[in-house]
Amino acid sequence: MFAFKKQRRTYDLIDAEILCESIKNIYFMTRKYDYPEKIFVQMEKQCSTQSIFIFRKLLVLFYLLCMKQLEEDVKIIIQHWTRMLKIKLGWINDFDKIIINYTISIFILDIFRLSSKLLKTFSGHTNFVWSIDYSNFDCNQVIYSGSEDKTVGIWYVDTNKQIQSFNEHSGSVYCVKYSQYYYHNYHYNVICSSSEDKTICFWNLKHNQRLKIFNEHDMSVNCIEFSPFNGGRYLCSGSTDKTIRLWDVETSKSLHVFDGHTRTVWCVDFSSFQNNDNNKSNIIGMIGGNGYTICSGAFDKTIRIWDIETAKQLNVFKGHEHWVRSVKYGSNELVNIILSGSDDISVRLWDIRSGQQIQMFNGHTNYVSSVEYSPFVVKNTEVGGNSNVICSGSLDNTIRFWDIRSNKNELYAINGNNGDEGIICLKFVSLKIKGNNNEKKSNNHCGVKMNTTIIILLFCFFSDTNLKQYTPFSLLITYNSYLNEYPTVFFPFK
Repeated sequence: MFAFKKQRRTYDLIDAEILCESIKNIYFMTRKYDYPEKIFVQMEKQCSTQSIFIFRKLLVLFYLLCMKQLEEDVKIIIQHWTRMLKIKLGWINDFDKIIINYTISIFILDIFRLSSKLLKTFSGHTNFVWSIDYSNFDCNQVIYSGSEDKTVGIWYVDTNKQIQSFNEHSGSVYCVKYSQYYYHNYHYNVICSSSEDKTICFWNLKHNQRLKIFNEHDMSVNCIEFSPFNGGRYLCSGSTDKTIRLWDVETSKSLHVFDGHTRTVWCVDFSSFQNNDNNKSNIIGMIGGNGYTICSGAFDKTIRIWDIETAKQLNVFKGHEHWVRSVKYGSNELVNIILSGSDDISVRLWDIRSGQQIQMFNGHTNYVSSVEYSPFVVKNTEVGGNSNVICSGSLDNTIRFWDIRSNKNELYAINGNNGDEGIICLKFVSLKIKGNNNEKKSNNHCGVKMNTTIIILLFCFFSDTNLKQYTPFSLLITYNSYLNEYPTVFFPFK
């Protein structure tokens, strides 16, 4: 037993020397904004297997700290390194939490501004693109688009090529959504589209044909959204006929008509959170229980919240001075927030509980067509912590990022290319980085490298036939395969 400990101690000293050398090299590389993947690889070749598990975490954290020059934090972390090979598993778990906390705080726009660039452009539509969505199927990463040219486009991300097109709509295709319900229940890849022709169509990608059609709206169907509960079984739609409808995808029946808007309904969203405050009873209804809601934005300048079981209007938000183009429920700690964008060129936040506007963001110089909650946080010295970042796209041809806790000027703006006339829609998605052809493909991962993911921003332009893919991250850091039980964390570097 004593001999074993003595031998293990020798390995510890050797590994510690390798770690120190790696730390020194990383420090100099960060001065040049370089990413030290080669150092990581070399270290893992030299160190014992027992040390690699924690060394990589330590080096990733050190790299981040150097990038942000958090000198006091570096000192605190270094104090623990002298005992890192003697610590118990419980401390490793605590250290995982420390790393995740640090990476979240460093996952900010400062570095993003240095690294953002346009990755790809998808060309094929003959008129501008209204809507985009994304999914994975058959080991391929796929983008869907709905266009003014009356078609639904399907694109492979890897090849930039349009692989399918559905052209049976007789009017503009305003919205496209991938159906998780059909995939999980029937193993079908189905895309849903809504159109100016008053219909909602479901398309079977494998058989290249229309699966079903909903046609009970009296005018153009401008927006659709699948429920985040019940596996996406329910679909809501908003129309120029001033109504919102709730559909059962399984039975193809219209369950409710939400009537209250006085003009065109342009945008809808489902709540992901079941709030039983709206109805104190816990009776299970035909849709799955009380508490879920729908919000809608319309050309009557209002945002309305509806009870999904009773179809009753719960609240009306008034304040926008022009048409409401985009509404989004928040999630996690933002579940009581609604984000909106309007033709009055403002972005606004609303508190569901009080029914009041809590923030307004001014800076756009033309209609705000799309709003989203971004994956970023930003340091906010006024509140002494991190703030979430929201994102908006406008016909002023910019995508702007805002601190959710501050209504000062935007944090950052992405300008569209010359000749483009504005952003119509945007969406954040995660793309897996595939291995090369020489790498062995497993049945579970389809050749995707373990834990190598990149977040991209998809957006499309007004009066432009192209769909563009924009990446905030030109490089990334991920934990290795030992850490599958922890969230993959992404960092942008130039």
